[in-house]
Amino acid sequence: MSLTKKIVSAPARQAEKYVAGMMGVKPVVPFDHRKLEAQAKEKMTPEAAGYIIGGAGSDDTIRENHDTFDKYRIYPRMLRDVSQRDTSTELFGDKIPSPLLTCPIGVLEMVHEAAGKAVGKAMSKLGLPMIISNQASFSMEEITAGMGDSPRWFQLYWSKSNDLVKSLVQRAEKCGCSAIAVTLDTTMLGWRVQDLDLMFLPFLRGQGIAQYTSDPVFNNIVKNMDFGDESMLPPNVDPETFKSVQAFTGVYSRPSITWEDLAFLRSVTDLPILLKGILHPEDGALAVKYGVDGIIVSNHGGRQVDGAISAIDALPKVVEAVRKAGSEMPILMDSGIRTGAHIFKALALGAKAVCVGRPHCYGLTIAGQEGVEEVMSNLMADFELTMALAGCKDLSEIGRGCLV
Repeated sequence: MSLTKKIVSAPARQAEKYVAGMMGVKPVVPFDHRKLEAQAKEKMTPEAAGYIIGGAGSDDTIRENHDTFDKYRIYPRMLRDVSQRDTSTELFGDKIPSPLLTCPIGVLEMVHEAAGKAVGKAMSKLGLPMIISNQASFSMEEITAGMGDSPRWFQLYWSKSNDLVKSLVQRAEKCGCSAIAVTLDTTMLGWRVQDLDLMFLPFLRGQGIAQYTSDPVFNNIVKNMDFGDESMLPPNVDPETFKSVQAFTGVYSRPSITWEDLAFLRSVTDLPILLKGILHPEDGALAVKYGVDGIIVSNHGGRQVDGAISAIDALPKVVEAVRKAGSEMPILMDSGIRTGAHIFKALALGAKAVCVGRPHCYGLTIAGQEGVEEVMSNLMADFELTMALAGCKDLSEIGRGCLV
């Protein structure tokens, strides 16, 4: 797919905002990522805030994700012609205007009624890829219906049913997805104390399971299940939803998955396969051995293992291991991306692109589709300016020598 979106340059976007300010216009969303989170939190229910903002255990990994960026410092160069800048890159045949994707975030209905449909439309306007969540509030068919030919990937949680895995990825193919990102780090839920304090898990209320309830294989599982005594039906949950929830909890994820299982996924789809959640360099080398097409270095935004290594610290070691193993596969990164400087640092340490999680969700919370567009546009502009002011005119000039 060729780049078709005309993106406003960063200086032009800055000028546009300053001129609008002279006319009394206020920002749709805050530009400061700390204010962005605070304003979004004010609009969320306690349950939504706990699920989306919270992390595993003491939130130590969330803090580490953010703090570790600070130890890498940008080393700007002067007197380089950066009057013409190019932030575009290519991923699996899609040329995109900036090295940004949205992370898959589930259960977005908790913060906005349009949920993933609004994210999809926003990303399609910007020409950036959306990674559609396996735990979305709308089916992938509903989400992609509003995206035109804009690039999109699908996140896969490997279920206990290989028939369901096959059905999900083949539906993703039909929806025009150009890659499958298999999330490896959530074969069971981490110890998330904010959710536990509220005793709240959205899936048990029928939220975030639309990919399942729209799937013929899953519905066949529901049809053939023995649900036992309906006197156990929770209040305010209809019997059909309760059946789907019970079936979901029975098949959701498979802790027994191993490297050898990747052969099954390759047998049922021709799409590129990325492994999301790689942190250890030895796992990076194994990804090469088992023939996958890409890696997303990620600790799930600090939501799974309390005290884990930060994604940005893991990134260069994984890149080195993959390259030593003889592969030039694209390596992406998520977990902690908040600013243009973060994006620049990730690319300097070997990432091909980065995935943005909570910030786009905050934009959705505050202003729906427009909020997502604003957050992602701000990040694109911030990155472009950071790149230029560091003395780089395009992504090929961003490397390890740009950091100290």
